[in-house]
Amino acid sequence: MGSTIAEKIIKSHLVEGEMVQGTDIGLRIDQTLTQDATGTMAYLEFEAMGVPRVKTERSVAYIDHNTLQTGFENADDHRFIQSVAKKHGIYFSRPGNGICHQVHLERFGIPGKTLIGSDSHTPTGGGIGMLAMGAGGLDVAVAMGGGTYYITMPKMVRINLTGKLSPWVSAKDIILEVLRRMSVKGGVGKIIEYGGEGVKTLSVPERATITNMGAELGATTSVFPSDEITRQFLKAQGRESDWVELKADDDAHYDEVLEINLSELGPMAAAPHMPDNVKTIDELKGKKIDQVLIGSCTNSSYLDLMRVAHILKGKTVHPDVSLGIAPGSKQVYNMLAQNGALADIIASGARILECACGPCIGMGQSPNSKGISLRTFNRNFEGRSGTADGQIYLVSPETAAVSAIAGVFADARELGEAVEIPMPEQFLINDNMIVPPAPVEEMDSVEILRGPNIKPFPISEPLPETISAKTLLKVGDNITTDHIMPAGAKILPYRSNIPYLSNFCFAVCDEKFPERCRAEGKGIVVGGSNYGQGSSREHAALVPLYLGIKAVIVKSFARIHLANLVNAGIVPLTFVNESDYDTIDQMDELEIPNIRELVGKSEITVYNKTKGTSFKVNCTISERQRDIILAGGLLNYTRESVK
Repeated sequence: MGSTIAEKIIKSHLVEGEMVQGTDIGLRIDQTLTQDATGTMAYLEFEAMGVPRVKTERSVAYIDHNTLQTGFENADDHRFIQSVAKKHGIYFSRPGNGICHQVHLERFGIPGKTLIGSDSHTPTGGGIGMLAMGAGGLDVAVAMGGGTYYITMPKMVRINLTGKLSPWVSAKDIILEVLRRMSVKGGVGKIIEYGGEGVKTLSVPERATITNMGAELGATTSVFPSDEITRQFLKAQGRESDWVELKADDDAHYDEVLEINLSELGPMAAAPHMPDNVKTIDELKGKKIDQVLIGSCTNSSYLDLMRVAHILKGKTVHPDVSLGIAPGSKQVYNMLAQNGALADIIASGARILECACGPCIGMGQSPNSKGISLRTFNRNFEGRSGTADGQIYLVSPETAAVSAIAGVFADARELGEAVEIPMPEQFLINDNMIVPPAPVEEMDSVEILRGPNIKPFPISEPLPETISAKTLLKVGDNITTDHIMPAGAKILPYRSNIPYLSNFCFAVCDEKFPERCRAEGKGIVVGGSNYGQGSSREHAALVPLYLGIKAVIVKSFARIHLANLVNAGIVPLTFVNESDYDTIDQMDELEIPNIRELVGKSEITVYNKTKGTSFKVNCTISERQRDIILAGGLLNYTRESVK
């Protein structure tokens, strides 16, 4: 039996375990990336390991999230990250150089290599045939130190693309169709692999749009073949020598196969408040809008913005609409400026934002109260925009641009014949905003610069024999990391300050939660299905750790958050019978005896002392994860092992 693309990369990087679905495997990691919202904590963790210099082929620190400097905090973090990068062998992408995933695709990504990043949209790299995965910052720190990255061997899903997209229908509409079919939890435990004749009709930026939003499926990652189109993209980036061909064998086995005829797709939108709440533009056409934002790591490529510029040329943004556009990288921005497209965008009345994540993470450009905002982003979780009652729709750049002119949801197909934007034969290459690390002989003289907002990693303790604590919070299904640890301009500057962040933990669900935690000193959280979906932010585990949360009991977990809980030393438990969820009320006192002996080995009995009842839970983790939990977290477990 032949191998899939993902299986080939896994096999060539396997250092521990066997490629048996559902079992723990350890991978050698070639490249890592961080961004500044997660990077400060990741580098504090790296420092704690005592490894003098990174051991990966390439590690890059990007500044793209916390670029709104309303106080000293963000600037101090950036200075800290730059000094750590210089000292420890990490390349540093300065503020203004662009969004990590866009820049990494342009300048560093290599087909067939493994990449993990402390950002859930790291699978963007699958657009050029990388095995690229989002991970918690501590996992990234371990990989930088030469440690192994562990995942559960996933199932393989093939999505066959046939036909060709109709005029004004885009790659965003393809991934929205996949989300419509599979849902935000349909990819859990799976790698999504794209194939079929339709793949040949998609450029690398279009493929990257699709793999980027594969994160919204809950998938481990998504990947495209590395073919002649990939080679041409890398050649245009001056990196043809990085290209290798990579494709699935004809007799490769897939656990699931989906068929999508690109010719049958039309423009779509994900309606509030989930990326899988997909509707056709025909259903929404004529609905008044208030705001349009174009950019993010999903849709800010040269091709995306050239199409937007064509639509906007000679027109004016509707007077009732605010249009903001953020190029994904300095390379894109420069090229738009040189060819005149930027002038067309500016003349339309669009507001040009810096090359950064910006409004995608709630960093500015929040819509008006109950405002309807069309965004080319990847997430529309409730409150993520910074406006609690904002109505966020996810759309393609084409739909966004034509709607900004019309003032209502509009169909770009009515523009007639589509504009053909060719891929450049040569991109503008200027890496002057990427700072290389200091030479080995100079690293000892580099001073690490720390600001007063940078606080130590929270202390975790080895797992006790018994956990006895109250249920300090009970939540429902599809709780995201934005619910657990919100983003936004007011909170993100404190990502390196866990004590301060703790004031906002679960504030979206219950603003009294931190107060209860401090009063009780310890606690348990109970939740529904797909708990912890969304961002890779380990703060959604570290802050509950700081607040004394000892265990989380849910119907099911999202992959990265489960790993982050283990890394923090918080016990992740799932109901054996999901109906037992209904028997627990907030503030019920729960006791889990013999937890140290039973965790990760067999069913565990939880006693509800308030109700006088009991129920069964599982702790489905690997033997290695069990050892991490027993030690009180990954930092304790690995502090000496990677030196």
